Amino acid sequence: MRKILCIILFFPFLAGAQTFELPEGKRFEKIKFKFINNLIIIPAKINGTPLSFILDTGVSKPILFNLSDKDSIDVKNVSEISLKGLGEGESIKALSSVGNRFEIESITNANQQIYIVLDKELNFSPKLGIPIHGIIGYDFFENFVVEVNYGSKFLKVYHTDQYHLNERRYSETLALQVEHKKAYINAAAILGNNRVPIKLLLDTGSSDAVWLFENEGKGIRIPVSNFGDYLGRGLSGSIYGKRTKIEELILGKYAIKDTKTAFPDHVSIKGLSKLSERNGSIGGEVLKKFNWVIDYPNKQISFKSNSNYKKPFWFNTSGMGLQHSGVRYVKEQITNSRGIVKNTEKGYSNNVEIRFDNEIVISMVPEIIISDIREDSPAKLAGLEVGDIVLSVNKREAHKFKLQELTHMVDDVPGKKVSILIERRGEKLLFNLRIKKLF
Repeated sequence: MRKILCIILFFPFLAGAQTFELPEGKRFEKIKFKFINNLIIIPAKINGTPLSFILDTGVSKPILFNLSDKDSIDVKNVSEISLKGLGEGESIKALSSVGNRFEIESITNANQQIYIVLDKELNFSPKLGIPIHGIIGYDFFENFVVEVNYGSKFLKVYHTDQYHLNERRYSETLALQVEHKKAYINAAAILGNNRVPIKLLLDTGSSDAVWLFENEGKGIRIPVSNFGDYLGRGLSGSIYGKRTKIEELILGKYAIKDTKTAFPDHVSIKGLSKLSERNGSIGGEVLKKFNWVIDYPNKQISFKSNSNYKKPFWFNTSGMGLQHSGVRYVKEQITNSRGIVKNTEKGYSNNVEIRFDNEIVISMVPEIIISDIREDSPAKLAGLEVGDIVLSVNKREAHKFKLQELTHMVDDVPGKKVSILIERRGEKLLFNLRIKKLF
Protein backbone atom coordinates (compact mmCIF):
# COMPACT_ATOMS: atom_id res chain seq x y z
CA MET A 1 0.00 0.00 0.00
CA ARG A 2 1.39 3.40 -1.00
CA LYS A 3 2.15 5.75 1.88
CA ILE A 4 1.41 9.44 1.58
CA LEU A 5 2.21 12.55 3.55
CA CYS A 6 -0.85 13.22 5.71
CA ILE A 7 -1.61 16.81 6.69
CA ILE A 8 -4.70 17.08 8.87
CA LEU A 9 -6.39 20.48 8.72
CA PHE A 10 -8.18 21.89 11.77
CA PHE A 11 -8.90 25.34 13.13
CA PRO A 12 -5.84 26.89 14.83
CA PHE A 13 -4.94 25.12 18.05
CA LEU A 14 -5.08 27.62 20.94
CA ALA A 15 -3.82 25.62 23.91
CA GLY A 16 -0.94 27.01 25.99
CA ALA A 17 2.59 26.43 24.81
CA GLN A 18 4.61 23.59 26.27
CA THR A 19 8.34 22.94 26.24
CA PHE A 20 10.65 19.95 26.04
CA GLU A 21 10.89 18.07 29.32
CA LEU A 22 12.91 15.25 30.81
CA PRO A 23 10.96 12.53 32.67
CA GLU A 24 10.48 13.31 36.34
CA GLY A 25 13.37 12.00 38.43
CA LYS A 26 15.73 11.60 35.47
CA ARG A 27 18.87 13.74 35.83
CA PHE A 28 19.92 13.67 32.17
CA GLU A 29 19.39 11.96 28.84
CA LYS A 30 22.31 10.74 26.75
CA ILE A 31 21.81 10.89 22.99
CA LYS A 32 24.24 9.36 20.53
CA PHE A 33 24.49 11.26 17.27
CA LYS A 34 25.79 10.74 13.76
CA PHE A 35 28.39 13.26 12.68
CA ILE A 36 28.41 13.77 8.92
CA ASN A 37 29.96 16.68 7.04
CA ASN A 38 30.47 18.51 10.37
CA LEU A 39 26.75 18.27 11.21
CA ILE A 40 25.09 16.66 14.25
CA ILE A 41 22.23 14.36 13.24
CA ILE A 42 19.89 13.07 15.95
CA PRO A 43 16.92 10.67 15.91
CA ALA A 44 13.50 12.08 16.74
CA LYS A 45 9.81 11.24 16.46
CA ILE A 46 6.91 13.46 15.46
CA ASN A 47 3.54 12.00 16.42
CA GLY A 48 5.18 8.57 16.57
CA THR A 49 6.97 8.69 13.20
CA PRO A 50 10.79 8.15 13.39
CA LEU A 51 12.74 10.89 11.61
CA SER A 52 16.27 12.32 11.46
CA PHE A 53 17.03 15.94 12.38
CA ILE A 54 20.06 18.20 12.11
CA LEU A 55 20.73 19.90 15.46
CA ASP A 56 20.87 23.54 14.40
CA THR A 57 21.34 26.35 16.93
CA GLY A 58 20.73 28.78 14.07
CA VAL A 59 16.95 28.13 13.94
CA SER A 60 14.10 28.69 16.37
CA LYS A 61 11.20 26.35 15.55
CA PRO A 62 11.76 22.86 14.12
CA ILE A 63 11.47 22.81 10.34
CA LEU A 64 10.37 19.72 8.41
CA PHE A 65 11.33 19.23 4.77
CA ASN A 66 12.19 16.49 2.29
CA LEU A 67 8.86 14.73 2.82
CA SER A 68 7.98 12.45 -0.09
CA ASP A 69 5.40 9.88 -1.03
CA LYS A 70 7.44 7.37 1.00
CA ASP A 71 6.83 9.28 4.24
CA SER A 72 3.70 9.02 6.34
CA ILE A 73 3.31 11.54 9.14
CA ASP A 74 0.28 13.16 10.71
CA VAL A 75 0.75 16.85 11.49
CA LYS A 76 -2.01 18.80 13.14
CA ASN A 77 -3.66 22.22 13.10
CA VAL A 78 -2.11 23.67 9.97
CA SER A 79 -1.98 27.23 8.63
CA GLU A 80 0.02 28.78 5.77
CA ILE A 81 3.01 31.08 6.47
CA SER A 82 6.09 32.49 4.71
CA LEU A 83 9.67 31.83 5.80
CA LYS A 84 12.76 33.86 4.91
CA GLY A 85 16.33 32.69 5.39
CA LEU A 86 19.77 32.91 3.83
CA GLY A 87 19.99 32.71 0.07
CA GLU A 88 19.44 34.73 -3.09
CA GLY A 89 15.70 33.99 -3.40
CA GLU A 90 12.60 35.49 -1.83
CA SER A 91 10.50 34.17 1.06
CA ILE A 92 9.17 30.65 0.62
CA LYS A 93 5.71 29.28 1.33
CA ALA A 94 5.46 26.92 4.28
CA LEU A 95 2.97 25.47 6.73
CA SER A 96 2.80 26.03 10.48
CA SER A 97 1.49 23.19 12.62
CA VAL A 98 0.89 23.14 16.39
CA GLY A 99 -0.16 20.49 18.87
CA ASN A 100 2.39 17.89 17.78
CA ARG A 101 4.14 15.37 20.01
CA PHE A 102 7.91 15.62 19.53
CA GLU A 103 10.22 13.03 21.11
CA ILE A 104 14.01 12.87 21.30
CA GLU A 105 14.75 9.68 23.25
CA SER A 106 12.96 10.25 26.60
CA ILE A 107 12.76 14.03 26.13
CA THR A 108 9.27 15.06 25.01
CA ASN A 109 7.15 18.05 24.09
CA ALA A 110 3.45 17.22 23.79
CA ASN A 111 2.53 20.51 22.11
CA GLN A 112 5.33 21.36 19.69
CA GLN A 113 4.95 23.86 16.87
CA ILE A 114 6.71 22.91 13.64
CA TYR A 115 7.13 24.49 10.22
CA ILE A 116 6.80 22.38 7.09
CA VAL A 117 8.56 23.35 3.86
CA LEU A 118 7.13 21.58 0.81
CA ASP A 119 9.76 22.87 -1.65
CA LYS A 120 11.59 19.76 -2.86
CA GLU A 121 14.70 21.84 -3.61
CA LEU A 122 15.38 22.06 0.14
CA ASN A 123 16.88 18.63 0.64
CA PHE A 124 20.13 17.86 2.47
CA SER A 125 19.88 14.09 2.04
CA PRO A 126 21.74 13.77 -1.30
CA LYS A 127 24.71 15.80 0.03
CA LEU A 128 24.91 13.88 3.32
CA GLY A 129 24.21 10.42 1.97
CA ILE A 130 21.47 9.59 4.52
CA PRO A 131 17.82 10.68 4.88
CA ILE A 132 17.42 14.04 6.65
CA HIS A 133 13.89 15.20 7.45
CA GLY A 134 14.40 18.49 9.26
CA ILE A 135 16.28 20.80 11.61
CA ILE A 136 15.71 21.64 15.27
CA GLY A 137 17.34 24.29 17.45
CA TYR A 138 16.20 26.84 20.05
CA ASP A 139 13.13 24.97 21.31
CA PHE A 140 15.37 22.03 22.22
CA PHE A 141 18.04 24.14 23.96
CA GLU A 142 16.01 26.81 25.76
CA ASN A 143 15.35 24.98 29.07
CA PHE A 144 18.32 22.60 29.27
CA VAL A 145 22.05 22.51 29.80
CA VAL A 146 23.34 20.55 26.79
CA GLU A 147 26.76 18.92 26.77
CA VAL A 148 27.98 18.39 23.19
CA ASN A 149 30.83 15.91 23.00
CA TYR A 150 32.13 16.10 19.43
CA GLY A 151 35.00 13.76 20.28
CA SER A 152 32.81 10.83 21.33
CA LYS A 153 29.68 11.85 19.37
CA PHE A 154 27.07 12.15 22.08
CA LEU A 155 24.88 14.75 23.77
CA LYS A 156 24.00 14.87 27.45
CA VAL A 157 20.88 16.88 28.20
CA TYR A 158 20.44 18.03 31.83
CA HIS A 159 17.85 19.82 33.92
CA THR A 160 19.34 23.24 34.72
CA ASP A 161 19.43 22.50 38.46
CA GLN A 162 21.12 19.12 37.91
CA TYR A 163 24.25 20.24 36.09
CA HIS A 164 27.30 21.65 37.88
CA LEU A 165 30.14 22.81 35.66
CA ASN A 166 33.48 21.24 36.45
CA GLU A 167 35.99 23.98 35.69
CA ARG A 168 38.79 21.47 35.38
CA ARG A 169 36.99 19.76 32.51
CA TYR A 170 35.85 22.87 30.66
CA SER A 171 38.70 25.33 30.71
CA GLU A 172 37.04 28.35 29.10
CA THR A 173 33.65 29.98 29.70
CA LEU A 174 32.08 32.80 27.69
CA ALA A 175 28.84 34.73 27.90
CA LEU A 176 26.09 33.43 25.63
CA GLN A 177 23.82 36.11 24.20
CA VAL A 178 20.37 34.80 23.26
CA GLU A 179 18.56 37.18 20.90
CA HIS A 180 15.55 36.44 18.69
CA LYS A 181 15.84 32.80 19.82
CA LYS A 182 19.38 32.54 18.47
CA ALA A 183 22.66 32.28 20.39
CA TYR A 184 25.71 34.51 19.89
CA ILE A 185 29.22 34.62 21.32
CA ASN A 186 31.88 37.31 21.27
CA ALA A 187 35.17 36.39 19.62
CA ALA A 188 37.96 38.15 17.75
CA ALA A 189 39.62 37.81 14.36
CA ILE A 190 43.12 38.76 13.33
CA LEU A 191 42.70 40.45 9.94
CA GLY A 192 45.67 42.15 8.31
CA ASN A 193 47.53 42.09 11.65
CA ASN A 194 44.63 43.91 13.33
CA ARG A 195 42.59 42.36 16.13
CA VAL A 196 38.91 42.89 15.30
CA PRO A 197 36.18 42.05 17.85
CA ILE A 198 33.37 40.06 16.22
CA LYS A 199 29.95 38.83 17.28
CA LEU A 200 29.25 35.37 15.86
CA LEU A 201 26.10 33.29 15.62
CA LEU A 202 26.63 29.90 17.24
CA ASP A 203 25.55 27.73 14.30
CA THR A 204 25.75 23.95 14.72
CA GLY A 205 23.68 23.71 11.52
CA SER A 206 26.53 25.07 9.40
CA SER A 207 29.09 22.56 8.17
CA ASP A 208 31.54 25.38 7.42
CA ALA A 209 34.17 26.81 9.77
CA VAL A 210 33.60 30.56 10.00
CA TRP A 211 31.53 33.04 8.00
CA LEU A 212 32.25 36.75 8.22
CA PHE A 213 30.18 39.61 6.81
CA GLU A 214 32.26 42.22 5.04
CA ASN A 215 32.27 45.51 6.97
CA GLU A 216 34.79 48.17 5.95
CA GLY A 217 33.93 50.42 8.89
CA LYS A 218 34.78 47.70 11.39
CA GLY A 219 37.84 46.46 9.55
CA ILE A 220 36.30 43.20 8.35
CA ARG A 221 37.74 42.96 4.84
CA ILE A 222 38.17 40.01 2.51
CA PRO A 223 41.86 38.99 2.33
CA VAL A 224 43.48 39.50 -1.07
CA SER A 225 44.10 35.77 -1.45
CA ASN A 226 40.64 34.24 -2.04
CA PHE A 227 38.48 32.45 -4.58
CA GLY A 228 34.81 32.55 -5.49
CA ASP A 229 32.74 29.55 -4.48
CA TYR A 230 29.29 28.10 -3.86
CA LEU A 231 28.92 28.20 -0.07
CA GLY A 232 25.75 26.16 0.37
CA ARG A 233 21.99 26.44 0.41
CA GLY A 234 19.79 28.41 2.80
CA LEU A 235 16.02 28.46 3.18
CA SER A 236 15.77 31.10 0.46
CA GLY A 237 18.14 29.63 -2.10
CA SER A 238 21.79 29.21 -3.02
CA ILE A 239 24.55 31.14 -1.22
CA TYR A 240 27.70 32.30 -3.00
CA GLY A 241 30.74 34.19 -1.82
CA LYS A 242 34.50 34.12 -1.33
CA ARG A 243 36.58 31.51 0.46
CA THR A 244 39.85 32.38 2.16
CA LYS A 245 41.81 32.11 5.40
CA ILE A 246 42.16 34.62 8.21
CA GLU A 247 45.30 34.82 10.34
CA GLU A 248 43.58 33.77 13.58
CA LEU A 249 40.21 33.19 15.16
CA ILE A 250 40.32 33.87 18.91
CA LEU A 251 37.85 32.13 21.24
CA GLY A 252 38.70 33.00 24.83
CA LYS A 253 42.22 31.70 25.44
CA TYR A 254 42.26 29.66 22.21
CA ALA A 255 43.83 31.12 19.06
CA ILE A 256 43.11 29.05 15.92
CA LYS A 257 45.61 29.93 13.21
CA ASP A 258 44.85 30.11 9.47
CA THR A 259 41.15 29.65 10.06
CA LYS A 260 39.14 28.66 7.02
CA THR A 261 36.68 31.52 6.43
CA ALA A 262 33.92 32.34 3.96
CA PHE A 263 32.55 35.79 3.11
CA PRO A 264 29.00 35.39 1.72
CA ASP A 265 28.00 37.98 -0.86
CA HIS A 266 25.64 40.80 0.05
CA VAL A 267 22.67 39.36 -1.88
CA SER A 268 22.75 36.13 0.15
CA ILE A 269 22.63 37.90 3.53
CA LYS A 270 20.38 40.84 2.70
CA GLY A 271 17.66 39.59 5.06
CA LEU A 272 19.97 39.68 8.12
CA SER A 273 20.88 43.36 8.31
CA LYS A 274 18.15 44.37 10.79
CA LEU A 275 18.34 41.41 13.14
CA SER A 276 21.41 42.17 15.25
CA GLU A 277 24.96 43.46 15.20
CA ARG A 278 26.09 40.04 14.07
CA ASN A 279 29.36 39.88 12.16
CA GLY A 280 29.14 36.27 11.01
CA SER A 281 28.81 32.73 12.33
CA ILE A 282 30.87 29.90 13.74
CA GLY A 283 30.04 26.46 12.33
CA GLY A 284 30.75 22.78 12.73
CA GLU A 285 34.26 22.68 11.30
CA VAL A 286 35.46 24.89 14.17
CA LEU A 287 32.98 23.69 16.79
CA LYS A 288 34.12 20.06 16.39
CA LYS A 289 37.57 21.04 17.68
CA PHE A 290 36.05 21.43 21.16
CA ASN A 291 33.62 19.74 23.53
CA TRP A 292 30.95 22.18 24.71
CA VAL A 293 28.47 22.87 27.47
CA ILE A 294 25.73 25.08 26.03
CA ASP A 295 23.62 26.68 28.76
CA TYR A 296 20.80 28.84 27.37
CA PRO A 297 18.99 29.33 30.73
CA ASN A 298 22.11 30.77 32.44
CA LYS A 299 23.40 32.40 29.25
CA GLN A 300 26.88 30.92 29.23
CA ILE A 301 28.91 28.49 27.16
CA SER A 302 31.94 26.46 28.27
CA PHE A 303 34.38 24.51 26.14
CA LYS A 304 37.64 22.62 26.01
CA SER A 305 39.71 21.43 23.05
CA ASN A 306 39.52 17.77 22.04
CA SER A 307 41.42 15.42 19.72
CA ASN A 308 40.18 17.33 16.65
CA TYR A 309 41.80 20.58 17.73
CA LYS A 310 45.04 20.28 15.75
CA LYS A 311 43.51 18.68 12.66
CA PRO A 312 43.84 20.91 9.56
CA PHE A 313 40.85 22.55 7.93
CA TRP A 314 39.48 20.79 4.86
CA PHE A 315 39.26 22.63 1.55
CA ASN A 316 37.56 21.52 -1.66
CA THR A 317 40.77 21.46 -3.68
CA SER A 318 39.32 19.59 -6.68
CA GLY A 319 36.55 22.18 -7.07
CA MET A 320 33.67 19.72 -7.40
CA GLY A 321 30.85 18.66 -5.13
CA LEU A 322 29.38 15.16 -4.95
CA GLN A 323 25.94 13.91 -3.98
CA HIS A 324 23.74 10.83 -4.14
CA SER A 325 21.32 10.61 -7.06
CA GLY A 326 19.27 7.46 -6.66
CA VAL A 327 20.71 4.01 -7.32
CA ARG A 328 22.32 2.03 -10.11
CA TYR A 329 23.21 -1.60 -10.74
CA VAL A 330 26.75 -3.00 -10.77
CA LYS A 331 27.93 -6.45 -11.87
CA GLU A 332 30.74 -8.28 -10.03
CA GLN A 333 32.39 -11.67 -10.21
CA ILE A 334 32.10 -14.18 -7.36
CA THR A 335 35.55 -15.35 -6.35
CA ASN A 336 35.02 -18.74 -4.76
CA SER A 337 32.62 -21.63 -4.22
CA ARG A 338 31.27 -20.09 -1.01
CA GLY A 339 29.79 -17.20 -2.97
CA ILE A 340 31.98 -14.40 -1.60
CA VAL A 341 32.04 -11.35 -3.87
CA LYS A 342 35.45 -9.95 -4.73
CA ASN A 343 36.40 -6.69 -2.97
CA THR A 344 33.07 -6.25 -1.17
CA GLU A 345 33.53 -3.27 1.14
CA LYS A 346 31.46 -0.94 3.28
CA GLY A 347 29.35 1.71 1.59
CA TYR A 348 26.46 -0.20 0.05
CA SER A 349 23.16 1.39 1.06
CA ASN A 350 21.06 -1.51 -0.21
CA ASN A 351 21.11 -5.28 0.12
CA VAL A 352 19.34 -5.99 -3.19
CA GLU A 353 21.31 -8.61 -5.12
CA ILE A 354 20.65 -10.80 -8.16
CA ARG A 355 22.85 -13.89 -8.55
CA PHE A 356 23.46 -15.84 -11.78
CA ASP A 357 24.67 -19.45 -11.58
CA ASN A 358 26.72 -18.59 -8.50
CA GLU A 359 29.26 -16.82 -10.75
CA ILE A 360 28.03 -13.23 -11.12
CA VAL A 361 26.17 -10.98 -8.72
CA ILE A 362 24.33 -7.78 -9.67
CA SER A 363 23.87 -5.37 -6.78
CA MET A 364 21.88 -2.18 -6.36
CA VAL A 365 24.26 0.55 -5.11
CA PRO A 366 24.14 4.32 -4.61
CA GLU A 367 24.64 6.43 -7.72
CA ILE A 368 27.00 9.32 -7.02
CA ILE A 369 27.07 12.33 -9.31
CA ILE A 370 28.97 15.60 -9.60
CA SER A 371 26.55 18.20 -8.22
CA ASP A 372 28.53 21.42 -8.73
CA ILE A 373 31.86 22.56 -10.17
CA ARG A 374 33.81 25.69 -9.29
CA GLU A 375 35.08 27.88 -12.12
CA ASP A 376 38.83 27.64 -12.87
CA SER A 377 39.12 24.60 -10.58
CA PRO A 378 41.06 21.41 -11.42
CA ALA A 379 37.74 19.61 -12.04
CA LYS A 380 36.57 22.31 -14.47
CA LEU A 381 39.89 22.51 -16.27
CA ALA A 382 40.01 18.71 -16.66
CA GLY A 383 36.65 18.71 -18.45
CA LEU A 384 34.35 17.22 -15.82
CA GLU A 385 30.70 18.33 -15.90
CA VAL A 386 27.79 18.63 -13.50
CA GLY A 387 25.72 15.44 -13.76
CA ASP A 388 28.65 13.11 -14.50
CA ILE A 389 28.24 9.78 -12.69
CA VAL A 390 31.35 8.96 -10.64
CA LEU A 391 32.34 5.32 -11.09
CA SER A 392 35.78 5.25 -9.46
CA VAL A 393 38.43 7.46 -7.89
CA ASN A 394 42.07 6.40 -8.24
CA LYS A 395 40.83 2.99 -9.46
CA ARG A 396 38.71 2.47 -6.32
CA GLU A 397 35.02 1.91 -7.00
CA ALA A 398 32.99 4.86 -5.80
CA HIS A 399 29.97 2.94 -4.51
CA LYS A 400 32.11 1.08 -1.97
CA PHE A 401 32.69 4.23 0.06
CA LYS A 402 30.52 6.51 2.11
CA LEU A 403 29.82 9.82 0.43
CA GLN A 404 32.00 11.85 2.81
CA GLU A 405 34.89 9.41 2.39
CA LEU A 406 34.67 9.75 -1.38
CA THR A 407 34.51 13.54 -1.12
CA HIS A 408 37.81 13.58 0.76
CA MET A 409 39.34 11.14 -1.74
CA VAL A 410 38.90 13.57 -4.63
CA ASP A 411 40.44 16.46 -2.66
CA ASP A 412 44.18 16.06 -2.30
CA VAL A 413 47.24 18.16 -1.56
CA PRO A 414 48.64 20.55 -4.22
CA GLY A 415 50.66 18.80 -6.90
CA LYS A 416 48.95 15.41 -6.52
CA LYS A 417 47.08 13.78 -9.41
CA VAL A 418 43.56 12.38 -8.95
CA SER A 419 42.15 9.91 -11.49
CA ILE A 420 38.35 9.87 -11.87
CA LEU A 421 36.35 7.47 -14.05
CA ILE A 422 32.89 8.79 -14.90
CA GLU A 423 29.91 7.86 -17.02
CA ARG A 424 28.40 10.55 -19.27
CA ARG A 425 25.43 9.82 -21.54
CA GLY A 426 26.23 6.11 -21.50
CA GLU A 427 29.96 6.53 -22.25
CA LYS A 428 32.76 5.86 -19.75
CA LEU A 429 35.44 8.56 -19.64
CA LEU A 430 38.66 8.84 -17.60
CA PHE A 431 39.86 12.23 -16.32
CA ASN A 432 43.08 13.13 -14.53
CA LEU A 433 43.02 16.15 -12.21
CA ARG A 434 46.15 17.92 -11.10
CA ILE A 435 45.42 19.52 -7.72
CA LYS A 436 46.67 23.09 -7.53
CA LYS A 437 47.34 25.43 -4.63
CA LEU A 438 44.29 27.45 -3.59
CA PHE A 439 46.11 30.39 -2.00
